[in-house]
Amino acid sequence: MDIRLPFDRDGSKIAAIVAIAAIFLGNLSTNMGWLGFMLTVACLFFFRDPERVHPTGNSVIVSPADGIVLKISECDPPDELEIQGQRKKVSIFMSIFNVHVNRAPISGRVEKILYVPGRFFNVTLDKASDFNERQATYIRAANNAQVVFVQIAGLIARRIRSDISEGQKLEMGQRVGIIRFGSRVDVYLPMNVDVLVEEGQVTVAGETILAHLGGKQAK
Repeated sequence: MDIRLPFDRDGSKIAAIVAIAAIFLGNLSTNMGWLGFMLTVACLFFFRDPERVHPTGNSVIVSPADGIVLKISECDPPDELEIQGQRKKVSIFMSIFNVHVNRAPISGRVEKILYVPGRFFNVTLDKASDFNERQATYIRAANNAQVVFVQIAGLIARRIRSDISEGQKLEMGQRVGIIRFGSRVDVYLPMNVDVLVEEGQVTVAGETILAHLGGKQAK
């Protein structure tokens, strides 16, 4: 039987190392042992990876991240994305208290994964979309709708891990990777979608519906 731990694999490894260190330190000092125990719990809390139940239907787009909707706008995407014309953009801020495992916002094929090196500005700033280290993933659905989500590193988050590859077929809500220690995800949507979230709203990765596609050939 396949038993899956409710933690990301990186978290399980880090927590195991910290736990071993805690046992060693506990033999030297009770206080150090308790500190190690608390750090182990903190690691497991941060890297927790609960199961999610995504909605049904081919016309919905779900949130790729847990967090708070920071901003909703219509804008021209950054030049390196090579997306023609304006898009609706939903920016989601992930604090250190959120689940950091990201999920596919829509079912479809991964057309491209683009990594862009950059700086580490506060992710609540607009310029983070253009200047911070980031990774963009392009997904094209069966109805030709293209959704791009960009994982953005921040002041503390310094590693973006992708668990998918170009050409891979994804299911809505499928795990796609993780950003460590607080960050942001920008989702670029076709202009003919109906955005169903509001600024300040809390989102749940793989479950919260961000938008509804308004046409069969949303590009």
